Amino acid sequence: MKVLAGVLLGSSMALAALTLLRLRAKRDQSWHSGLPVFKLKNNDGMEVHISVFGAAILKVLVPDKRGSRADVVLGYGTVEEYERASPCTYFGVVVGRVANRIANARFTLDGTEYPLLANDGPNSLHGGLKGLHKRVWEGRLIHGEDFEVVQLHYTSPGGEEGFPGTLHVSVTYLLSRDANELTTRIVATTDEATPVNIAQHSYFNLGGHSSGSILGHKLRLLGADHFTPVSTALVPTGEIAPVEGTPFDFTAADPETSLPAHSIGSRIEQVPGAAPGGYDHNFVLFGMGPQARILTKNGMASEKPKLAATLVDPVSGRAMDLFTTAPGVQFYSGNFLDGTSVGKGGVKYGKHAGLCLETQGFPNAINEPAFPSVVLQPQEKYEHEIVYRFYNV
Repeated sequence: MKVLAGVLLGSSMALAALTLLRLRAKRDQSWHSGLPVFKLKNNDGMEVHISVFGAAILKVLVPDKRGSRADVVLGYGTVEEYERASPCTYFGVVVGRVANRIANARFTLDGTEYPLLANDGPNSLHGGLKGLHKRVWEGRLIHGEDFEVVQLHYTSPGGEEGFPGTLHVSVTYLLSRDANELTTRIVATTDEATPVNIAQHSYFNLGGHSSGSILGHKLRLLGADHFTPVSTALVPTGEIAPVEGTPFDFTAADPETSLPAHSIGSRIEQVPGAAPGGYDHNFVLFGMGPQARILTKNGMASEKPKLAATLVDPVSGRAMDLFTTAPGVQFYSGNFLDGTSVGKGGVKYGKHAGLCLETQGFPNAINEPAFPSVVLQPQEKYEHEIVYRFYNV
């Protein structure tokens, strides 16, 4: 890992020892078939495809308990569809500058009010109409003996989508050569105070992207004994509430197997809210509860990723552990998928065809003083790390 850390920090000695491919594209260029897709493969049958458009994860192929591989993330079959998708599904992309919702599409920072474009009812969602998910990034592929890496970079100029400050963002995807483990590292710096909350928005279905509903998947959210209730517009009310005795309690493990105790569908009908219903809520991780604001530093809960979630598909036997440095995770059960999004292989993604576990700062934190701050200062560095570890049970 010492050598790897050197690579990720740009060590010239480490980079000189690697086969390097660097590809550049105009940042405002529309997606077309000429833009590169990076393919990462390891020795254990895992394969990951990454695009420079939206820094998106296009495919994740992993074996099941019988050795049969399946693509376990939802996505489109052609590159053009990522550009023109309407409504935007955010399949696999990196979202920001500010992931999730900002209430009433505005915020005040250092006495200045910043109006944003409302693209989710009255609210701003995932950085606006043309946030990081609609940008073409610079990218390079690095082949190493113990890993394969894709590094992506995008510079968001001051004022883009209404946000202050020039933001330099890098996303690194690292696939271990001898373990089915994908690490995502997001780093950002700014020249002016600005809100930053960048998330990876993959939809998972461990049975395979075309296998149907995820309601039978079992989920455990470790230490997530509090969540942030939402209004009818799916914006947090500002409360940090306990999950005990509610359908939001995913903290339990089966005492015999240590696997998650609750399936996603077992209590989904009890989740309050208007149609289409389901889960679309932020959970407070690592037992921080109402103390999350004072326990986070530079927007993160820890310097190194900690186990936050375990997801299991009992049918295929595939399982995924999710590790993160972030203080929250948005669990979204694919409620708004309605069959109109046609994905890879012509598959129509219906309701609950996939789920998202978006590690993040809290939604609307820029307008909620009780939430951990998402303001990045010029002398600071935003560092968000996520690890997806796949295995079979």
